Amino acid sequence: MLTPTNIRKELNQVREKSSEFVFTVPTNRFDIDKLDSNRIYHIDQIKKTCIDFRLRFLDATLYKSQFPIEAIDEIKAIEQTHHTNLNSLKMMAPSKLFKLENADDPLLFAPIGNGYYYLIHQWGNDLHPLRKILVWPFKNLINMCIATLFASFILSLFVPVSVFTPNPTPSDFFLVYFFMFKSLAAMVIYYTFARGKNVSQAIWNSKYYNN
Repeated sequence: MLTPTNIRKELNQVREKSSEFVFTVPTNRFDIDKLDSNRIYHIDQIKKTCIDFRLRFLDATLYKSQFPIEAIDEIKAIEQTHHTNLNSLKMMAPSKLFKLENADDPLLFAPIGNGYYYLIHQWGNDLHPLRKILVWPFKNLINMCIATLFASFILSLFVPVSVFTPNPTPSDFFLVYFFMFKSLAAMVIYYTFARGKNVSQAIWNSKYYNN
């Protein structure tokens, strides 16, 4: 059985591969001595995780639903501990959980300065265990090209070349492969760009609708 993906654990793995962090100027007025270092993430770590799993990192004001009571209690507890009012909160979650403008496992963050964010609360269900693999072709343009080339090759294997020529040769197969790639690439371009969608690298922090 495949285990659902906990996005915080994935984020932690990205952080472990990064260098040590240093921050000096907090956006929210936290008491640095009372911060839990295990909850601190740099924007580069957040960006990589969002791109890998096709998630968004947007203002919490765009979140569709109400925060669960546990998240609200955590906000109040942090505010009381640090004697401050949290503001400019951010959310990491799939596009469907945001109210996006036209053109499953949320994490709530507060900025603390110098590109670092403090994790306040996580709720909801874990991501599908195959999500990272399923969205791999949409990660960036290079991945999309590789996936299109591979899919075109697989589809070409099912084309009976003998229908077009009685004595098929390897060059005939590659001709079929070339036309298959052109056709598939045209569909990918249409559904990815002409329909207002885009690769994850371009939309991870965009408030516009590109699912």
